[in-house]
Amino acid sequence: MTTARVLTDPRVRLGAGTAALLVTAMAARRNRVGPGEAAAFRAVNDLPGWLYPPAWAVMQLGALGAAPAASGAAWLAGDHELAGRLLAGGTSAWALSKVVKRLVQRPRPAAMLPGTRRRGRDATGLGYLSGHAGVAVALGGAVLPRLGPGGRILTLAAVPVVGLTRIYVGAHLPLDVAGGAALGLVIDAALTLASARTGLRLDADCGLTSLRGRDWVLRRHADDQEI
Repeated sequence: MTTARVLTDPRVRLGAGTAALLVTAMAARRNRVGPGEAAAFRAVNDLPGWLYPPAWAVMQLGALGAAPAASGAAWLAGDHELAGRLLAGGTSAWALSKVVKRLVQRPRPAAMLPGTRRRGRDATGLGYLSGHAGVAVALGGAVLPRLGPGGRILTLAAVPVVGLTRIYVGAHLPLDVAGGAALGLVIDAALTLASARTGLRLDADCGLTSLRGRDWVLRRHADDQEI
């Protein structure tokens, strides 16, 4: 099996995402910031203030509203299957991030690092993990196989930037973002495997419908190998 096929196998993505989620969660539960994480946070959080407007715009790609917005765009474009996948993946990432936050109980950066620069509206609640990073990865993973080379490059560049913007505005630490990205990866892989095993297809018109699920997964894997 080639390296490309291994990386696009949903079982590999599920395992990697789960491992990353567990590792970052255990590290975050210590409620302290190591020197490496602190240095990475400062490098992004101390960037110039004039970057805030474009950073805010990119940050919206990981907001809860991004899921129905992306789903609606796909539905209007006639891809109802993708619309359902985007809605399910994005909203699941956001909802599960709230569950993980309560389990880990890590504070926001300002409570752990003096001198944290907070930009825009102050983030409330807990820090680990980043729901924005999770939503961005889940949406990106769903749409990537449908895109051409240019669209894939743009998506692969934009998704990690969403997490960096959350560090820039002082809402999350690097471990929070890594954990959020891992959660998004797990959700995307789990939805792919669920479609393959049950022969079900997520459709924005009628929810979960029994229609050529395995064929869709095979097509997606074939597309993934071209990335």
